[in-house]
Amino acid sequence: MKSLLGMTLAILGGLAARDTADTAQDFPLRGTWTLVAADKRLPNGERVPDYGASPKGRLVIDNAGRYALQIFKSERVRFASSDKANGTADEYASAVMGSSTHYGVLEMDARQGLLVFRIEGASFPNWEGTVQQRAYTLEGDMLTYQVPARPDGSVPLSIWRKLD
Repeated sequence: MKSLLGMTLAILGGLAARDTADTAQDFPLRGTWTLVAADKRLPNGERVPDYGASPKGRLVIDNAGRYALQIFKSERVRFASSDKANGTADEYASAVMGSSTHYGVLEMDARQGLLVFRIEGASFPNWEGTVQQRAYTLEGDMLTYQVPARPDGSVPLSIWRKLD
């Protein structure tokens, strides 16, 4: 009985050590990132702001690649009623078009230079349950990626700086 208990403890110890070793290898993008720019490249090649002059945003990624991303246009119209349920059409449009949020699981394909977003929830419901790839570069504490072209031909660009 003692040998069975000893063997069980040894196996459990080995499994715990294996799990600890697996988590010791950090996901390369793990951490908190702040938005530096949310621009778009027009079909003529010109780069212009996509979320206003001073967009705000946060990207948080854990060690397993689970992420939450928020981008907000600074110039969104405030609701006059201070009640989200009683906004005007312009206030609702500004809130929706001035924000982009989603969460899910992020994977990296370093060989192809692609980020793979497995989107579980999003402020734009059409993105929920989709898998999206974005070409990226990672230079020091700066992450840049481009979203696939929109129907109008513009290509959104997001630039993030790592905080921790």
